[in-house]
Amino acid sequence: MPLHPLLLDACDHLSRSVDDLTFSSPVTHVYNPLAYASASHSQYLTRFAKQPKRVVFLGMNPGPYGMAQTGVPFGEITAVRDWMGIQSHVDRPPHQNPKRPVTGFDCTRSEVSGRRLWGLMAERFGTAENFFNDHFVLNYCPLVFMEESGKNVTPDKLKAAERTPLFAACDTHLRRSLEILQPEWAVGIGGFAQQCLQRLDKEKSLTAKIGKVLHPSPASPAANRGWSEAAQRQLIEQGIW
Repeated sequence: MPLHPLLLDACDHLSRSVDDLTFSSPVTHVYNPLAYASASHSQYLTRFAKQPKRVVFLGMNPGPYGMAQTGVPFGEITAVRDWMGIQSHVDRPPHQNPKRPVTGFDCTRSEVSGRRLWGLMAERFGTAENFFNDHFVLNYCPLVFMEESGKNVTPDKLKAAERTPLFAACDTHLRRSLEILQPEWAVGIGGFAQQCLQRLDKEKSLTAKIGKVLHPSPASPAANRGWSEAAQRQLIEQGIW
């Protein structure tokens, strides 16, 4: 039986769970691309999550010009549209920040993290089908948080009382997703994602080995010095590749 119906059900549960949460200042706007970009996210799961994976990469949460626009983790427009072959209508968040508009696949901005991540995978594996045959990419948290100015707020910077129910919902979804995909390796893209995996491991609810790779964010000086080369080296040294 294909696995994607189970993942679609898990994502629907996560989306409804986080939609019930509220967040306070400095957060003024919250986007949930699992809801307004559900068509393209469903395409992503349906096309590429049909069977178990050897390696599952885990990101933190959507970027403003990536998954926030396309519904796909690290979803830089050209990578999703041209490499993965995914394109669909994207609705608008109900409370949109005019400084961070969602224009879907018409977005002209490029998500650097996504361009780096998917660029490496295209270079190493050629086609998306080759990559997804044995690999998959998830995000820990599905929500985008921002201030009135449009400044991004990462989940770890939320108030403790607001993080607790959010992380509980995200832990439940991550646990379920890994149960479905049955990976040998769960690889955190950056320290935050690795810590999320380690938290599940301490609960004895994780059977995969945990790895880590440098986050491709342009905010990381190390990533700006050659992320692709550094990431490949890390993955090879850990025995993941």
